[in-house]
Amino acid sequence: MTKFKPQHQRLLFIDSEVRKGTYPNCSTLAERWETSTKTIQRDIDYLKWQMEAPIAYDPARRGYYYTEKSYRLPAIDINESDLFAIYIAEKALKQYENTPIYRKLVSVFEKIENLLPEKVSIRPSWVENRFSVFCDRMTRIDPAIWDTVFTALREQKTVLIYHQAPGWEEPMPRDIDPYHVVSYQGEWYVVGFCHYKEEVRTFGMSRIKKAKILDRHFEIPAGFDFEKLAGSHFGIIWGDKEYKVRIRFSANHAPYIKERDWHPTQTTKENKDGSVVLSFKTNHLFEVKRWALSWGAGARVLGPKELVGEVKEEIKRTRTYYNF
Repeated sequence: MTKFKPQHQRLLFIDSEVRKGTYPNCSTLAERWETSTKTIQRDIDYLKWQMEAPIAYDPARRGYYYTEKSYRLPAIDINESDLFAIYIAEKALKQYENTPIYRKLVSVFEKIENLLPEKVSIRPSWVENRFSVFCDRMTRIDPAIWDTVFTALREQKTVLIYHQAPGWEEPMPRDIDPYHVVSYQGEWYVVGFCHYKEEVRTFGMSRIKKAKILDRHFEIPAGFDFEKLAGSHFGIIWGDKEYKVRIRFSANHAPYIKERDWHPTQTTKENKDGSVVLSFKTNHLFEVKRWALSWGAGARVLGPKELVGEVKEEIKRTRTYYNF
């Protein structure tokens, strides 16, 4: 059975052989690549007329050569739609601007750009003026902390971190085995086994003030599954108990609720007055409470009773700030 060999791989092969200066021809190239001479001839025509390669045939030596010694066939086969996707992705990278990963990603895009033919621009002018990406602003992370945590993650070594949680006056030392890293709403979190608490915990990367890799190797438990651990979470916090959340949104807010997926388990029920009830299951209520409150009077929590009580208490405390 003939192996599947994409054209671009053949073009790279032909380019390599021609640059050797041995003056290969269609017959020798076809024999080495195990294909027909007609296929090789079509490839050479493509190189010459579509990719503007300075390739020519020398009758005396009965083979092909480059008239420009410095020519190199681009190592990337890219079309206009690929180029557009790359450019949009590059714009989306702005959300990581305050993190060490940004400089690495920019470097990757620069390498891609350097491999493109000179006639191809990676920044189409019409996209530059008519396309924007508004990204979540990321927290600032110390590059040294970032590199230390990711090295420990990759090498599966325990890392000593000094983590300062909100409200703490001083950072607290914790030995953790980093299992997983996740990005959520502008923050990066490391999930791992905390030796102090003797359980899997989550730590905000921007709140780690110091980090040091310890000479202690660990194995990720066979039963660890981040998706299973997070379960039906709503946000970055999760727990052991599952709740059935029901929130009624007014008719004015209903269109915004119906046009988006808010949770994998969600269901919606439309009422005659135009309002809609959003229901889903989650294993923690803290971020659900903050999200429900963000809709103001347009959202009313119907259940569970624990969430209703927390929302009422939050509104009661808030009212004291405005003297009514």
